[in-house]
Amino acid sequence: MKKIIVVFSSVLLMSLYACSGNSNANATTQEVIQQEEIIVDVTVNQFKDLIATEGTVLDVRTPEEWAEGTIPNAEKMNYHDDDFATQIERLDKTKPVFVYCKRGGRSASAAEILKENGFTKVYNLDGGITAWTEARSEEHTS
Repeated sequence: MKKIIVVFSSVLLMSLYACSGNSNANATTQEVIQQEEIIVDVTVNQFKDLIATEGTVLDVRTPEEWAEGTIPNAEKMNYHDDDFATQIERLDKTKPVFVYCKRGGRSASAAEILKENGFTKVYNLDGGITAWTEARSEEHTS
């Protein structure tokens, strides 16, 4: 019985943690920069602040998606290309990479590939360009 309670408590705690959302949502941009993790998920506002610093903005969507619009100055590398891992080799591994896709799934996977290939800091846009576009349209209607 004690084992069941311990297992249940562990599962409950992990569920609460997983459902808590982006733990960086209330962090300042400076607090986000100071995190030791190589991959950091960031909000739209944090991403906006971060891309104003030195680094590479990387759009990992498809060419069809790029035609719908991109974040200014983004490098385009299709995550689905067979040579994606080779393409990223031309980026500077010592500078931050600010990666995004449509909703955040591909960019999270791309961030892992960047990490595996020796990149030192990767910021993943939580919610992707969809969240970016929604936030920008809210700014213009407010």
